[in-house]
Amino acid sequence: MIKILGISAFYHDSAAALIVDGDIQCAVQEERFSRIKHDPDFPAQAIQYCLQSTNTDLQNIDAVVFYDKPLLKFERLLETYLATAPRGFLSFLRAMPIWLKEKLYLKSVLRTELRKLIHEQRAQANGTSYFDEVNKEKKPKVPQLLFCEHHESHAAAAYFPSPFDDAAVLCLDGVGEWATSSAWRGISGELSPLFEIHFPHSLGLLYSAFTQYCGFKVNSGEYKLMGLAPYGEPKYVDIIKQNLVNIRDDGSFSLDMDYFDYAAGQTMTNAKFHRLFDGPAHPYDSETTQKQMNLARSIQVVTEEIVLKIAGYLHQQTACENLCLAGGVALNCVSNGRLSREGPFKHIWIQPAAGDAGSAVGAALQVWHKYYQNPKKLLEINKASGEFAERDHMKGAYLGCQFSSEQAQLACKNKSLPFSVVEDEALFSQIAAYLDSGKVVGWFQDAMEFGPRALGNRSIIGDARNTQMQSQMNIKIKQRESFRPFAPAVLCEDLSHWFDMEAASPYMLMVADLRNEHCLKLENSQLEGLEKLHQIRSSVPAITHVDNSARVQTVHKTTNPKFHRLISEFKRLTGVGMVINTSFNVRGEPPVCSPDDAIRCFLATDMDVLVMQNVVLLKAEQPNEQIQAAKNITFDKD
Repeated sequence: MIKILGISAFYHDSAAALIVDGDIQCAVQEERFSRIKHDPDFPAQAIQYCLQSTNTDLQNIDAVVFYDKPLLKFERLLETYLATAPRGFLSFLRAMPIWLKEKLYLKSVLRTELRKLIHEQRAQANGTSYFDEVNKEKKPKVPQLLFCEHHESHAAAAYFPSPFDDAAVLCLDGVGEWATSSAWRGISGELSPLFEIHFPHSLGLLYSAFTQYCGFKVNSGEYKLMGLAPYGEPKYVDIIKQNLVNIRDDGSFSLDMDYFDYAAGQTMTNAKFHRLFDGPAHPYDSETTQKQMNLARSIQVVTEEIVLKIAGYLHQQTACENLCLAGGVALNCVSNGRLSREGPFKHIWIQPAAGDAGSAVGAALQVWHKYYQNPKKLLEINKASGEFAERDHMKGAYLGCQFSSEQAQLACKNKSLPFSVVEDEALFSQIAAYLDSGKVVGWFQDAMEFGPRALGNRSIIGDARNTQMQSQMNIKIKQRESFRPFAPAVLCEDLSHWFDMEAASPYMLMVADLRNEHCLKLENSQLEGLEKLHQIRSSVPAITHVDNSARVQTVHKTTNPKFHRLISEFKRLTGVGMVINTSFNVRGEPPVCSPDDAIRCFLATDMDVLVMQNVVLLKAEQPNEQIQAAKNITFDKD
């Protein structure tokens, strides 16, 4: 039995994953424990969870693998600073102490952190203290350390968990060591690189530059820019293509770096970029303007064009029917939707944790297949139905912490909160009735999701038919910008009834249009910008974006029977096999992990009902002092 621990850390979204004989046992992000969104630190708590949940001793791990190669990244930084000297000197002075102290000696840092975990494990097992164990053996032996290249980890995370034996693989992100875009061929369990685009020419960083210029935070605000795009017009597309990016027919591209500062500075854009778009960057967290909306729409159009062209060229080179995607750009579900509809590939599979967190899984799987020379596992066929027993090897992305009904009850008792325990026979019909009456429900069940999307286990849910639900959930519950759309979680068997979409979307990574028969004729189609927000566009207005699209999650009985059962019960009551699904958190907070996290978020917002396993809390019954205490806990805005 071979056990491999994958680690992603020290940039953003640190995570850990444990692979046993090629099977993903668990994977979780550090932010869920630290409560710091996009936490970049060494994922000590995530590793502890992986070890504890599988009853694994860290010293019995066969290999620990890190998701990129720091020496190659350091080489890129040095060459970039030399190429831009003396302009990048201040940035160089700020970066070098961190590199010289930690990142350049990453092996030593990793060994130190792993030894801390070994000492903590021993102290817990022996009933001693951490310091007792340090005194017994200061430097216990750690597992062998291995390193993957950044895009190699992304490619492995895309290909190996996918249902395909033969596939083209496309990785698009900000930057790894040198690569910003890479293409691969996965066949019979082996990944081979095909081509790369190198820093500073980066589709991810181009999108992030517009994210920052429009007043949002890099590495967290890109999805806001994507959500803002349908409110605008593509007025700046020609300016972008004529000045900022040269797009070739094969999808390769180059940026004019005279307009950008990210290669050696502290901001994404510079004064020349600002002159091109007639003004400085939009202030952070200020009122949204039509200019922002038009910029968002324009860079989204350009991004989609590049992705479609790269994918087209990759298809020409490989003649594959199947495509696997990973990297931060693969979280752009609008682009993914167009690629599915208009691209040349018959099937597309996207790693649900497409960003750097998912590379903890990818790095571990690459070591299992390449270093230990094991074949790719094929999906089992259900003999009765003749279909795959599972959709892929990601287990629905339900790879994180889970808590029992007894643990949920204990959390309530510790806070003196009134609750009831409702058995399954009554639970689903009761919660469906609450949804039907317009109540907003916190739904906390079983294993936590891995990746940025809530998929029905750490979710806030509501009635998609409710005309007030979108604004109510954005402002009173999520405490975020009003323009942000909400996703539908729809029964997989009802997908084509509601959306112009045939392929399943279990990870909420595809956008599709609502079918025409569910859309309403608008009284005033000439409205612009945020004026469009309050128009009732369909019979399910709470999930219908201003362009009549939605970011769809298909819910499958095989991967999430409880969520499927709840939506089925809601359909029995209402005729609609769909609910709103958004992550269980407020703005600036990671999705909740534990019952304590769920209770705090429930009390601090205008949620009406909280369901943790079979434990049900009603807001109207909760004590005011506990509600006020929960509201006093705040998070930095993202």
